[in-house]
Amino acid sequence: MTAPCPEDPSLERHFKGHRDAVTSVDFSLNTKQLASGSMDSCLMVWHMKPQSRAYRFAGHKDAVTCVNFSPSGHLLASGSRDKTVRIWVPNVKGESTVFRAHTATVRSVHFCSDGQSFVTASDDKTVKVWSTHRQKFLFSLSQHINWVRCAKFSPDGRLIVSASDDKTVKLWDKTSRECVHSYCEHGGFVTYVDFHPSGTCIAAAGMDNTVKVWDVRTHRLLQHYQLHSAAVNALSFHPSGNYLVTASSDSTLKILDLMEGRLLYTLHGHQVMVWKSNFDVVDYGEVLRVQRPPAARASSSGTLPEVDPLVPPGRGRSQESMQSQSQEPVSMPQSLTSTLEHIVGQLDVLTQTVSILEQRLTLTEDKLKQCLENQQLIMQRTTP
Repeated sequence: MTAPCPEDPSLERHFKGHRDAVTSVDFSLNTKQLASGSMDSCLMVWHMKPQSRAYRFAGHKDAVTCVNFSPSGHLLASGSRDKTVRIWVPNVKGESTVFRAHTATVRSVHFCSDGQSFVTASDDKTVKVWSTHRQKFLFSLSQHINWVRCAKFSPDGRLIVSASDDKTVKLWDKTSRECVHSYCEHGGFVTYVDFHPSGTCIAAAGMDNTVKVWDVRTHRLLQHYQLHSAAVNALSFHPSGNYLVTASSDSTLKILDLMEGRLLYTLHGHQVMVWKSNFDVVDYGEVLRVQRPPAARASSSGTLPEVDPLVPPGRGRSQESMQSQSQEPVSMPQSLTSTLEHIVGQLDVLTQTVSILEQRLTLTEDKLKQCLENQQLIMQRTTP
C-alpha cells in the first residue's frame, strides 16, 4: 500500500541501510536505540538522534530472524537461521558471545524482565531458556509438535508463553518447567504471542488473519479480532495496556483500542519506519465517546467490523477546535477523487500480491533448507 508522504507529521524517521529484507526490530527506551535484523545476516543499531551514526554488526552466518534489547539496553540478543543465538554489546566494537544448543533456525529471542535470563524459540520444536551472565543453556520446553515461532517471558518472569505452527499457544511455568495450559482456538499457524503489561492476559497473532486475547488466570477468550486481510505476523501492547498494535502481510499496521474493543487506526508503510503517537497526551476515551457513532460499537468477544480510522487530534488543540475544523467543507473535483481512489486500489492489490509471494518464497526456502539438512543427516547415517 502507499506509504506516508515525507510531510506526514506522524512519521518521525525512515531508516535505510540493510542490503536485504528487514525481519525484526526492537527499541530500547533507556538508550534511545533501535535495533533491526535482516536477511543480509547483519544487525543494525540506530540512534534516534538525527544525523547520528548507525552500527552494523556482522557475525551470524545466515539471516537474522529476531532481535531483542535487554531491559537496561546494554545488551542486544539476536537469533538466526544459522541455529545460533548471539548476545551483543551494542557499541562501536560490536563484540558478541555465541550460544549454541538449537538444531534448527532460531525464530525468537526475549529477555526476562530482570535481564538474568532469556528465552528462545526454534524450528527444532523447542523453547529454550538460557542464563545471560553465566552464558549457558539452562533447560528446554518440548511439548510443541511443530516449529515454534515465538516465546516470551511474563512481566514478572514466572511464566513463559510460546506460539507454534502446531496451531497452539502454550503457557509454561518457568520454575516447574511444566505446561500450564494449551490454547487451541487458532485455525492456522500461530505466528506471534506476547503478554499484556499487567501479566494477566496474552495476545496471539495467526496465519488465519486473526488476533486473539486470552486471560491467563481463567484461560477464557476475551477478545477476537478479524480486521486484517492476510496473515498477522507480529503484535505489541502499548505500555499503558490500553492499545495493541498488529502488523500484517496485508502491508498495514492496525492499532486496536482494547478498552473499547475496536479498531482505532490503520497505518500504511514499508521498510523500517517510526511513527509518533499521542496516546499519552490525549484521553482517547473522551474522544471516542464524542466522535464514534453508536453503530460502531461491537462486542469485545465477537468479530469486529472494519471502521474508518479516527483522525488523531493535533498536539495542543482543544476538542472544540477539532470539531469546528472537521465541519469545514473541503472542495475536490469528483473526477480527481475517483482517479486517486482507483490508483490507490491498484497499488493495494499489487502490494498484497508481492507480500504473498515474498511470504511463500520465505516458507519455500525454509522448507528446502530443512529438506537438505534432513537429506544430509540420512546420508551420514547410511554412509558406513
